[in-house]
Amino acid sequence: MTSTPGSAPGTPPSGRGRLRRRAGTAAVAALLLAAIPAGAAVSADAGTPKTATGPQGQTLTVSATTGLDPAGQKVRVTGEGYGLTTGIYVALCKDNGDNRVPSPCLGGADMSGGSKTSQWIVPPGDPYEGDLAQAFGPGGTFDVEIEVTAKGDGLDCAEVSCSVVTRADHRAAGDRTQDVRIPVAFAGQEPGEPGGEGVDVPAGTVSYQAVADFTSAGKPLDLLLHPESKKLYVGADNLPDTADVDERGLHVLNPEDGTSESWISQAPGSTGELRASTAARISGPLPGDGVVYNYPLRGVGAAKAGDEAASGVWLAGSTITDIAPGTTPETVLVAQGAKLSEIVRATGEATRSLTLPGGAQFAADHERDALWYSDFAAGKLHRVDLASFELTGSFDLPGAQGMAGFTETDPATGAVWVGVNRSVLVFDATGTLVKTLVGKDLARDAAFDTDSGRAFVVWQDGGDLSDPANDNNGTLTVYGSEDFAVAAKDLSLPGNHSQSGAASLAVEPGGGTVFVTSPAEGKITKLARQVSPLVTRAPADLTAQDGEEVALTAEAEGTPEPTVRWQVSTDGAQTWKDVEGATGSELAFTARTAQDGYRYRAEFRNAVGTTRTTAVTLTVTAATGGGESGGDSGGETGGDTGGTGDTSNSGGSTGGDSATGGDSGTQSGGGSASGGSSGTAGGSGSTVGGSGSGAAVGGGLAGGTGATPTSGGGSLAATGATVMSVTLAAAGLVGAGLLVHRRAKRRTDGAF
Repeated sequence: MTSTPGSAPGTPPSGRGRLRRRAGTAAVAALLLAAIPAGAAVSADAGTPKTATGPQGQTLTVSATTGLDPAGQKVRVTGEGYGLTTGIYVALCKDNGDNRVPSPCLGGADMSGGSKTSQWIVPPGDPYEGDLAQAFGPGGTFDVEIEVTAKGDGLDCAEVSCSVVTRADHRAAGDRTQDVRIPVAFAGQEPGEPGGEGVDVPAGTVSYQAVADFTSAGKPLDLLLHPESKKLYVGADNLPDTADVDERGLHVLNPEDGTSESWISQAPGSTGELRASTAARISGPLPGDGVVYNYPLRGVGAAKAGDEAASGVWLAGSTITDIAPGTTPETVLVAQGAKLSEIVRATGEATRSLTLPGGAQFAADHERDALWYSDFAAGKLHRVDLASFELTGSFDLPGAQGMAGFTETDPATGAVWVGVNRSVLVFDATGTLVKTLVGKDLARDAAFDTDSGRAFVVWQDGGDLSDPANDNNGTLTVYGSEDFAVAAKDLSLPGNHSQSGAASLAVEPGGGTVFVTSPAEGKITKLARQVSPLVTRAPADLTAQDGEEVALTAEAEGTPEPTVRWQVSTDGAQTWKDVEGATGSELAFTARTAQDGYRYRAEFRNAVGTTRTTAVTLTVTAATGGGESGGDSGGETGGDTGGTGDTSNSGGSTGGDSATGGDSGTQSGGGSASGGSSGTAGGSGSTVGGSGSGAAVGGGLAGGTGATPTSGGGSLAATGATVMSVTLAAAGLVGAGLLVHRRAKRRTDGAF
């Protein structure tokens, strides 16, 4: 949004006086902090003191707010204007936004008086005054130290936005009128960095949402998303609820909308005759299109979209319990209970066989010539070397207890993931147990996406509602495949239970889409990845002169694509309002002195969550212009800083029109060393910025030095003034500067 001059975003119709009063108070507070005696325990990082204004006019100042030591350091916190009827806590807390209680806080609520991380301030005469709490000073003031760390007591400022705050104590916990917040950042987490503050979920939170249910493939048992044809192959059994159609077989679906492209229901049985056959377990893809699969009891078949029937062979021996691609394109690996064989797919001939101590299920890692064979009944995991076809190791499966889950290998790392009961055991490529992932449901299948380095696990509910641990709802979880960190919000899968068969998974490369079967419901659920907004470009603090065109820019990424709106705060980030019409990545406007100290942020939203950029501050100084030599001696000035007096005896030098001392410079003649009579608040003769020789201060908030070795006044440092005198002088400067500033502004802008 670009505003026209005089219509700067956030400018209130009649807020100029209030803004200047706040600026004056902040200036005094900054001077007070600057006057801290040497040796006082304050932040080792100089930082930048910041001041905020509360809903009842309270002012809160913190000595350091950026680059704080994450391990802990002290900061000084001062306040004034607090009510004398309500006690407050001063602490570092999670900043939950406007009109929401700041919580949790470092150190919690200090009701013992012994905390170093929070302070308790109470009205004079309060029963807790003394060892437990300290009393407010005159005018509702306080001056305390607290120790802040980046993490502790349930608070982690690396994950959430934190502020030093005041809040009503435990006797008025619902009172939000005492909430005053000043955001802080620790070293390595500076304000304005990309990422942003997540409001409801952390910025960049990944989640999955169900976008469609496919019900055209009977009772789905296994899935494969073909890497070349991109078709979704579904191994299915008949669903009893649809008695008019026998849906057994291999279904081929369009993964976009679930429409059926082909259905291969026939496969050769023990006599070679075709018959309706369930596709129980998919082994892997065929080149170009199609899959190899197992059909009961001992069939090994192959088919692709458009085939009228599968080709296949019927093996001798026991029922096939698992199947996987072989070591050559023409072979497959088959488990018939504890017997492992590699067979020629066209003839069923076994080229090599091995009988293991026990088991029924396996996963092959051809990249590392390893096969992992799970014996859930005995609680063992066996490793077979595929080159020699020999057993090379056996490892414990803790907690298996005879409950069959799944066995899958991560092609990127060689790790083997084994589902046992309500846990997933992760072994590295050497057979060392490196991680146990615990869920609330039964671990049923895993799939890996090498593009994103993510592991997906589907967990099914037991389905027995007499068991308090069951609720009929399954779960999808996502982890980093190397660090095992949670990589997406857990997704509930209502109705997905194990009473009618185990669930299975297929993941689109990149992890953007996931397909999950629910045999009990006869459906495949398509899940789409969503990402809450993540700020990729954040605005920074901005300084401008009055009338200057400025722009703030912010950008974020997310899925769905986030929208943006800009917000402004006129009260030190205590409350925020939308900037009308500001819904683009850039906020451009004409800066005005009325906006000095305003704070701005961009808020990005999508269906997953809301993320805000760190608030930035706009500093507006009065415009500098060409001065007039020897101008009006008692003239008006709009500057925040007066000009430096000229020590020469010649005609007056030219002071700036605003920031350098007003319309006039020093007057000619007489060898005056003053900072110019333009620094007066109402004409010449003022003791602040007046025309007297060697005046300490010129026009505006802090005038020219008027330095001269022969002057009687001299600088503040030369007067030997006490800190209190400095403070009083500062207050006087603020008052004079405000008056002069207003007069000059009326002359310059008129409309204000």
